Amino acid sequence: MTSPNTLDTSTARPPRHRFFHGWLVVAGAFAVMFVGFGCAYTFSAFLEALQHDFGASRGEVSLVFSLAGFLYFGLGVFSGPLADRWGARRLAIAGMVFVGLGLVLASQARSLTQIFWAYGLGVGLGVGASYVPVLGAVQRWFVRQRGFASGLAVSGIGVGTLAMPPLASWLIDTLGWRDAYLALGVLAAVVGVGMALLVENDPRTRGLGPDGDPPKALASTALPPGASVREAVGSGRFAGLYAACLISSFGLFVPFVHLVPYALDHGVAASSAVLLLGAIGVGSTAGRFFLGGLADRMGRHYALPLMSAGMALSLVVWAMSGGLWGLALFAFAYGVFYGGFVALLPALVMDWFGGRHIGAIIGILYTSVAIGTLIGPSAAGFAFDLTRSYLLPILVAIGANVVAAGLLLAMAQRGRRAVQSAF
Repeated sequence: MTSPNTLDTSTARPPRHRFFHGWLVVAGAFAVMFVGFGCAYTFSAFLEALQHDFGASRGEVSLVFSLAGFLYFGLGVFSGPLADRWGARRLAIAGMVFVGLGLVLASQARSLTQIFWAYGLGVGLGVGASYVPVLGAVQRWFVRQRGFASGLAVSGIGVGTLAMPPLASWLIDTLGWRDAYLALGVLAAVVGVGMALLVENDPRTRGLGPDGDPPKALASTALPPGASVREAVGSGRFAGLYAACLISSFGLFVPFVHLVPYALDHGVAASSAVLLLGAIGVGSTAGRFFLGGLADRMGRHYALPLMSAGMALSLVVWAMSGGLWGLALFAFAYGVFYGGFVALLPALVMDWFGGRHIGAIIGILYTSVAIGTLIGPSAAGFAFDLTRSYLLPILVAIGANVVAAGLLLAMAQRGRRAVQSAF
């Protein structure tokens, strides 16, 4: 028998940690994506200089980004399973080394072909090795706040898009494009590798459960619950999500490559044109940070089609704009919905298929984005070379997002009817 003033430790709940270590994992993921995607999205700032120095067409130069984009989404099919087996930290460190090395080698290139291999392979392999693993790691550390945490982590992409292109433009004006690539490469290796050390795969290795709750009665070596890769990939949900992502991605990254050249073609000063990528970054950061938390409350399966519809509407603004302020409005709005889309996608995958093989499942899903990224930006460049206009690529991007929104909404409605019929 215990006295009234004595705590019965047999029934007391384990104390909550004041600071949940999962937020350090989020910080590491944020930094890895800031460095990787920030460096990748500086490409538009280099496009004119590369086109001038190597006497290349806009479509030919755009192929460099398309290769990098194909790799950093397509390689998730390998890096995801490797992270499930080896841990996300090792993959993130290797990825940051590849990004830095690729940029350093690009600074020494003497032909567009050498840029193609140095930048395309270096940045592509680097982001591809790190992106899906750190995304998967964040999903395992959270349940109740998964949308918010995922949005905060991937907001590193938005902040990188805000900060890195203006930095690259300043470096190009000050040092020339070669030394600009060299400086970015050193930055990527030092900051990226240092922050990648914060990434950890599973809260149970620290005796924690998701969100800082006490861990459930599972052996520390047990796999997290969830579908196998075969079960997930063979499901109708995955097929619909894959199709929607594939269709949407044909236009997803066209603004990241061609918005600055479009603005220059319409008389916008170079110093202002590069800031348009920053506007995408501001919007993207806001979308990832705020829409992720909002979707936790309204339902992520309904929020995702709204993101595709929002991108379609913002692309209409681009098609109708030629001045700086209209393009800035488009860039910010597009960034908001693009950021929300990227934040919600991995969280929705975790909702539907669990965490057992989250890295592998996200990696396979992102091959859809890889295909679209390989085709979309370069096709837009070649379309411009033929027509001297970006109208056709913009209209294709609008249509792709409308179709993707319809597919995602149909899946959400079908899931709702299935839940209702179960009761």
